[in-house]
Amino acid sequence: MLLSGKVAIVTGGATLFGQAVVQTLVDEGASVLVADINAEGGRDCVAALGDSGLFLEADIGSDDAVARVVSETLGRWGRIDVLVTLACSYNDAGADSTREQWLATLNVNLVSMAMLGGAVRPHMAATGGGSIVNLSSISSKVAQTGRWIYPVSKAAIVQLTRNMAMDYASDRIRVNSVSPGWTWSAIMDLLSKGDRTKTDSVAAPFHLTGRAGDPQEVAHVIAFLASDRASIVTGADWAADGGYSAMGPEQVVPAIPLLEA
Repeated sequence: MLLSGKVAIVTGGATLFGQAVVQTLVDEGASVLVADINAEGGRDCVAALGDSGLFLEADIGSDDAVARVVSETLGRWGRIDVLVTLACSYNDAGADSTREQWLATLNVNLVSMAMLGGAVRPHMAATGGGSIVNLSSISSKVAQTGRWIYPVSKAAIVQLTRNMAMDYASDRIRVNSVSPGWTWSAIMDLLSKGDRTKTDSVAAPFHLTGRAGDPQEVAHVIAFLASDRASIVTGADWAADGGYSAMGPEQVVPAIPLLEA
């Protein structure tokens, strides 16, 4: 197993996507503390994990909560090897976003990652190193109509990841980010009214795989980056996006023949 004996913290683990990540880490041998504001979802997430799972209701936008996440993990397992930051706010009104929305969303999406990284760093260093995986998005690289704060936060996460990797390298801590494309998640389930087939058909034109991703597919990338198998990988942003970022505006439809038509 990739993560046998490792101890991980996963923020935002109560979501549909987060639960897939947590289950994958546990399947690969890790023990996982799940931190989330969703108490019901968090308890559901760890219900079947036995001694390998622990839930803590926590708003990681608070320094006190960040300290509790670290202390609870150490109290249960005595070490921290992996940090996966999935917690995210979608509070974004595009061009009409208020200062309060900007500050609140960036606090959760970006600042909390920096604070959590700083909080786990000495404990990872004390045991010879570790791995941090930050969740970014395809939104970090392209403009999307009506969205400002979310994509800006995701772009900043990619740069934060590079900075963390640079400064944490001396402690043998690797830091990477993962940028999924459209991935089946709670928000897509809600918007499509549970219609996965419809979701795949909408996603098809701008994903080379012709569909939205499954959360488990992205979770496998995260698990690899968290493991010692990725020992040479740090400061990188991994596209787990079904080819979204490789595709240009011409998409997969041949455009040159249209000139000859």
